[in-house]
Amino acid sequence: MTNIASFARLSHITRSEGDPKVLQSGPSSSGVPDGLAKALGWFSLGLGLTELLAPQRITRTLGMEGKETLVRVYGAREIASGVLSLSVDKNLGLWSRVAGDGLDIATVLTALRSDNPKRGNVTIALAVLLGVTAIDLIDAQASTARHSRAVGRKRSYRDRSGFPRGVQASRGAARDFKTPADLRHAPTLAAVSPSTSAA
Repeated sequence: MTNIASFARLSHITRSEGDPKVLQSGPSSSGVPDGLAKALGWFSLGLGLTELLAPQRITRTLGMEGKETLVRVYGAREIASGVLSLSVDKNLGLWSRVAGDGLDIATVLTALRSDNPKRGNVTIALAVLLGVTAIDLIDAQASTARHSRAVGRKRSYRDRSGFPRGVQASRGAARDFKTPADLRHAPTLAAVSPSTSAA
């Protein structure tokens, strides 16, 4: 509540006398999918940097030595997905994460060999990847549904006239305004003037 009051006070600094005043701010337009997209974006950046800077550690842990270049490529892809997830194109970033998860799973599955001494680590990595993929998919679907408008569906403004108090209440209102000062205080004068109700 304190933040809303502070915002309302600050909003009056550059306003002229007679300008409308902000009484309170509305709710945020961002929702849970947007917050999760931001968290996943930062996660992508961190994972991508790790894959770029320390691919040997990842390949050694999974018994996939020799695949360092591939891990670096995946790191660059992860960073790109993270940047998109943190941008206004978050839907594209989230869906690119889902596609990347599929590539990661397919790649890690190749290490699930009977002769791989790190097979236990591979199983754990696959379980984590499946969990992250589920989160990415759910958030991508939720974000797409939240921020997409149905194709061919247009907003209709036919019920709006531009006269919030009605056309009849606006007739004759301009006759009461004689000077520029009157025009500055038009909302107040229009509200109390008896001629505003004239036909």
